[in-house]
Amino acid sequence: QLQLVESGGGWVQAGGSLRLSCAASGSIFSINTMGWYRQAPGKQRELVATIPSGGSTKYADSVKGRFTISRDNAKNTVYLQMNSLKPEDTAVYSCNAVVRQSWNALFEIAWGQGTQVTVSS
Repeated sequence: QLQLVESGGGWVQAGGSLRLSCAASGSIFSINTMGWYRQAPGKQRELVATIPSGGSTKYADSVKGRFTISRDNAKNTVYLQMNSLKPEDTAVYSCNAVVRQSWNALFEIAWGQGTQVTVSS
């Protein structure tokens, strides 16, 4: 069964750093784009950053220059390095991946369960 598991969330003071990881496991033939999204209380989920299997990364304007997304294809894992964190970065961060489970399957979108990031002022 396809599963995405995040880790690395927690509490940090403003200006600090955290590194999130998201590992995909199960029946995986290939992974296309992987990404990070976040949802703060009372707000809609928003894109943070995405990274395709080949090509350019994409970032929300609010995190450009502070966050870096990367991936290890051998480990089916995507990372989010978050530096210079601000209180407004507080949210539940979730990863997703566009996955094909076999050579003849359609791509599907899988989501992790989310990890809380809290930044105090």
